[in-house]
This record gives sequence, structure tokens and C-alpha cells, in this order.
Amino acid sequence: MHFPFPLTRKILAVAALVASGSVVAQPSFEGPPPTRDVVASVPVRRAQYLARAQEMIDWRISRYAEIGLDKMDMATIAMKLTRDEDIAACDARVIELMKEPGTGPFWMFPTAMVAFAGRDKLSVEAREAIHEAWRTTRQLRGDTENHWVMYHTALYLMAELYPDESAAGWANGLSSAENRTEARGWLLDWMKLTTTIGQGEYNPTHYLGEYAIPMLMLASYADDPAMRQRGTMMLDWLFAELATVTLDGMPRGPNSRTDDTSVVERWYALATYFSWQLFGNVPVGEGFRGWGWGNYFSVLAENYEVPEVIYRLALDRDADTLQHDRARSRRIWRYSDEHMRPIYKTQYLREDYAVGSTQGGISDPIQSHVWDVTWAVDDPRGVHNTMFSMHPHSSGRVMQMFFTTYPEPMPIGVTSEGKPSYDSPDKLLGCSPYEQVVQDLDAVIALYDIAPDARFPHVNGFFSKDLEDVTEDASGWIFARGGDTYLAYRPLAPYHWVPHVSYPNSRDPEKTEPTGGRVLTSPHVKNGTILQAASVSEFASFADFQAAINALPLSYSLADEPTVTFTNLRGHVMHAKFGATPSIGGQPVDYAGWKLFEGTHLNSELGSRVLTISHGRLRRVLDFNTLSITDSVTP
Repeated sequence: MHFPFPLTRKILAVAALVASGSVVAQPSFEGPPPTRDVVASVPVRRAQYLARAQEMIDWRISRYAEIGLDKMDMATIAMKLTRDEDIAACDARVIELMKEPGTGPFWMFPTAMVAFAGRDKLSVEAREAIHEAWRTTRQLRGDTENHWVMYHTALYLMAELYPDESAAGWANGLSSAENRTEARGWLLDWMKLTTTIGQGEYNPTHYLGEYAIPMLMLASYADDPAMRQRGTMMLDWLFAELATVTLDGMPRGPNSRTDDTSVVERWYALATYFSWQLFGNVPVGEGFRGWGWGNYFSVLAENYEVPEVIYRLALDRDADTLQHDRARSRRIWRYSDEHMRPIYKTQYLREDYAVGSTQGGISDPIQSHVWDVTWAVDDPRGVHNTMFSMHPHSSGRVMQMFFTTYPEPMPIGVTSEGKPSYDSPDKLLGCSPYEQVVQDLDAVIALYDIAPDARFPHVNGFFSKDLEDVTEDASGWIFARGGDTYLAYRPLAPYHWVPHVSYPNSRDPEKTEPTGGRVLTSPHVKNGTILQAASVSEFASFADFQAAINALPLSYSLADEPTVTFTNLRGHVMHAKFGATPSIGGQPVDYAGWKLFEGTHLNSELGSRVLTISHGRLRRVLDFNTLSITDSVTP
């Protein structure tokens, strides 16, 4: 296999070793879905949380009971050390692994975890082997924010583990004190950025672990009490948003980064593991999603306790919730006056479905997902429970905006590095500078003004294999039902259908398999989509829903800039014109006035570094200015 990005090639090679899968049985994947009932007893809830962590550990260890302890990965070594089991086998395996150390954050943080788990248990020879690997092996920082969090967390902790080394003791030529200072400074800067203007990798379906595990390592291992507190507070910050944006534990749009599978099978994501571990409200993926990051969280899971208010956000939902939140794009290095674009997120969750979006435009050049409607299902395994449209944008120039590697391999190179659909006309993953979106509750308008010379000058809409009663109405609306949700999809330009395909090998863009779903393809550069959702319980029949939609006032024009005026089911007039600020109810959307978080459960002023998490009478305030956590219960 050819990897045109040398840095990515090295990091992926280590990541593959860290996250290898397994065929050992695991009850939480094979059993029925959880009931999602609220567990009122805190001790019982805590016991269930710890039992899930032990299930993960038991499963991982059982794999090597079959194939041999001499093949243990770093996660299993850390588990064995934590349990004080098979120390001699851990010694031997560490010494063997350190003969050929890896490079980059996916090698660094597992090795740091083993070093700390074994600092009083591993033999002198094994501990010296780890030390020597860090002394002699140049470590690559990576090229994404999650890489940098893992890199600097591991470097910070290892500098504390070896506090008195001179520059000769480190491969990067800095002393222990210098490494600790540099890593601490970067981590504090990242925390400040996240708590003032938002996350860059917001709502990721897979990269939550790359943030949560380093923060749990800080909370568990750091010598500095302030750094331990920061680790715990960042976990609360991350998990509060996870609880707020997931639907019955499933991640859903918008996502800064997802993949070709998870964008349609919303459950099939690493973030689902964290919902399972923290809240127990969703089945966990096979191989615990196969990526294995949950292995590392489970080692230290006992050092984090899910706050009551965050637990309630995930499970105790008896009313609709609405959030207007801020985030930021990936860093832009070329061809832009903006370093990081502000991202404006809208999240509306109901019992039967959820609708989420950003304003459109470029966020992450490859893996962003801008908007969708996702409906609830009793058992999400294998279900494609979502609907959306997008422009399949592919551009070497846009990739050059966000990556500092040589431009020649782009964009073809990434298709063999885990992003197989990037240069496919039928893809469903990615954002586009030619898309603009506005959302009001459960209605979305997406407009497209695509450059005629764009590589793929058309719009794709996803229609799942799991939809029922799909009806192409003479009015132009397409009606369907997903679970207990009615859906009305209005393409604004002529279209045709193509089969939806999956990519069973994420490194091979040529190998595809039909899913049974369809992609609505509209080959017109002036284009748009309107999508309205509603609960089945709101209408006496499917026919009544269709009649209600057809009665809604709608006007649009695709001449010049695409323009739509639509009165949605909630009686709100939505007006959108490509390139202009949209309006809802006659009022322009005030993006400049958006807070970092504003809504039912999460609230934070932009730049404040203070997050208030609330549910009913419960309230938890995270204040990064004072490094304090304050819990209260209103009378």
C-alpha cells in the first residue's frame, strides 16, 4: 500500500497496533439493547459503571489468554499491571516492544500509561527499556489537534516521571524541566482555546477518545494537583456535551469529523463506547467498536465519576431540548485570512428524533458532516437511521488550506489512508464552501451555489435502506417514515437515484458494497434541500402529515443566488438566500451574538471559561478561571 503522506503513514501504523480488534465474545455487544431507564441510586449506578469497565478489561485480557501473553498489546499490559497479574510476562513483553519503539502520539500515550501503571511493578530492566526508548526515539507531533493533545499529555507526564534528566536524556534535545514546561504550556493553551471559543474537533464520532483518555491520564497521574483538576474538569466539559448532543447514546450531526460508515450508521462510532461506559444507555460496538480506545479508558475508569447532572442529561429527558453553541474549524494555514472559522451549531432533540446543523462552509476539509435528521430506534445496530443532503466537494486547494504537507499527493492520497470516499462523486461525507444551511427547530434549509468547474457539480441526498413508506409526491416533496418519525424532503432541482455503497476496507477506495440505500443525486449547481421532521404521534395518519406539508407556504428561486422562503410546521417563516444572512420569523440570525453555549442544559458566555451544566434542579458550574467545580440543587 502506498502512503503519500509519510507522517500519516507512520502514525497510522502505530495506531493500527494500538487499536487492533478481537473476535472474543463480549456480552454487551451480543445481548439485547439496554432499557435506558434512569438508575436513581448513585451507588448502584457507580457499580454498574465500574462493572462495564471491568467487562472491557476482562474481554481484552481474554483475547491474549487465547493467543498468548507474549503477544500482549500496551492496553493489555496496562490492565495486567493494574490488576497485579502476570508481571513477569509484562516485563518480557515490554522489553520486546521497546526494541522497536514507535513514533508519534499513538505510541507515546500507551507507553506512558504502561510506564505509570508499572512504575512500582515492572522490573528495572523493563522500566529502563521504556526510558531508553524515550531517550533515543524521535517523536512526531502529528498534524491534528487530537494528536497534539495526546503528544503533549504523554510528554508532560513522562517529564514528571523522569524529572531530572538533562537534554541528553531526551530525543528532542530538551531537558525534563523544559519538556514539562513546553507540554504544560501547550495543554493550558488548548484548554483556554476550548473553553473560550470552542472545540476544533467538535462532536467527533471517533476522536472523543483521543481527548478523553489524555485528560483521564492527567487526572490520574499528574503530580500537580492543579493539572489533575484540569483533567477532571475537561472530562466533565467533554462528557457534558456528549450527553447533550447524543440521541439515546448515539452520536449524530453535525460532526467536525466522522467517517463513511458512521455518517449513515450513526451508532457505529467510538463515541458510542463512551455513552455505553458512562451512561449505559446504548449497545457497545463489536470489538468495542474495533478501534480499541476504550481499552485505555477502562484502565483508569475508576478515577472518574460521572456527575449526577451529566448522567441525567443523557438519560432523563422528558421534554424537547434546544442548544445554540459555538465551535471552531480546523486550523487554516493557507489561502485564508481566518486562522479558525467560527462554527455555529444548532441542536434540537426530541423523544423520537434529533436535528442538528452548522451554518455550512468549510470546517474540516475531509470528514465534516454538516447537518442531518436522525431518528430514534430501539436497537441501532446495523440501522441507517439518518437523512441529509450535501455537496460532494473534492479539492486539492482546500486540502492545502488545512494541511502543511506537500500538495502533490492531494487529494488522491487520502483515499488510501482511511478516507476512501473523498474523491468519489457519490460520497456522503464532507463539507463544502458551496453549501449554506439554516435550521429552525426540526426544519432545515440547505442551499447550494456550486462553482460550475467544481469537480463534482451536483448535490447528494441520503435515503436509508431502513426508511419506510418512501413516497415521491407530485408536489415535489418526498415523504418517508423512519422509526416514529415522519420526514418530508424537498429537492429544489431535478434528480435521479444511484445505489448507496459502503467501503468495507477504509484503505481501498475501489472496494465497495451496496447497502440497500439510495443516494438522490441532483446534477445542478444552483440547488437546495428542505427537510422537515415530525413525530408520528403528531398526526392521525401518514396522509395527514403529507397534507400538512403540502399546505405549508413555500417559494424559491434558483436563478442567480438560490433563495427559499418556507413556513415550517411550527409556524415559523424561514428565509434563506445563498451568501446572505438567513432569517427566522423575520429576524436575521444573530451569529455575532451567539454564546459559547446557550440552551436548555449548557450555558457559557463566549470567552468566559465558565460552563454551567443544568438539569431540572441540578446545577454544576465548571470555572476554569478559579479551577473550581461547584454543585448545587435549587429549592
